[in-house]
Amino acid sequence: MTSRSGEADRLRELALLRRVRDRIDREYAQPLDVEALALDVHLSAGHLSRRFKAAYGESPYSYLMTRRIERAMALLRGGDLSVTDVCFAVGCQSLGTFSTRFTELVGMPPSEYKRLAGAGAAGIPHCVLKQVARPVRNREAPAAAHY
Repeated sequence: MTSRSGEADRLRELALLRRVRDRIDREYAQPLDVEALALDVHLSAGHLSRRFKAAYGESPYSYLMTRRIERAMALLRGGDLSVTDVCFAVGCQSLGTFSTRFTELVGMPPSEYKRLAGAGAAGIPHCVLKQVARPVRNREAPAAAHY
């Protein structure tokens, strides 16, 4: 009987974690923090962070920033918005933090990405470009070689 209740608890917890992940996916541009996400599913912030990382390989904050950077990449490829406008459109409050995290995940600053994406994406179907241009998860982008 204990293994069944343990399994049921694990499945309930996974459902809560999926709810948190879905909320991040939906509301990435809103001001979200781990405490608010945890409150929504009646867990402590520390417990949510530990369990989310165990389930998805990264913390809720890291997952949120990855979502924001993915969306920022799409907006920058569109070319209509400035880097600053994109930063605020995806829910970041600091241009410096946005640029730093973007560079860590993508391997280049957002301004360079915007310049290169505008020139290099012509003729590539959007569905292919989205897959190829996805930011690196759970590790930083390899540093560019400087000679």
